Amino acid sequence: MVGAQAADTQMTLAAKMLRMNADAAGAVADMLDKAQQNLQSLANAAAGVGQNVNITA
Repeated sequence: MVGAQAADTQMTLAAKMLRMNADAAGAVADMLDKAQQNLQSLANAAAGVGQNVNITA
C-alpha cells in the first residue's frame, strides 16, 4: 500500500514537472517571437536613427 502511494506521488510530481517544462518552453518560444517582431520593426527604421544620442545629463 505504501509503495503504491509513493508511486502515485512520483507520477503526480512528474506530471507537474512536465507541465512546468512545457509552459517554460512556450514562454521561450513567445519571447523569441516577440524579439523577432522587434528586430523587424527596427529594420524598418531610417538609416542613422539612434547613432547620435546625447546621454549626458
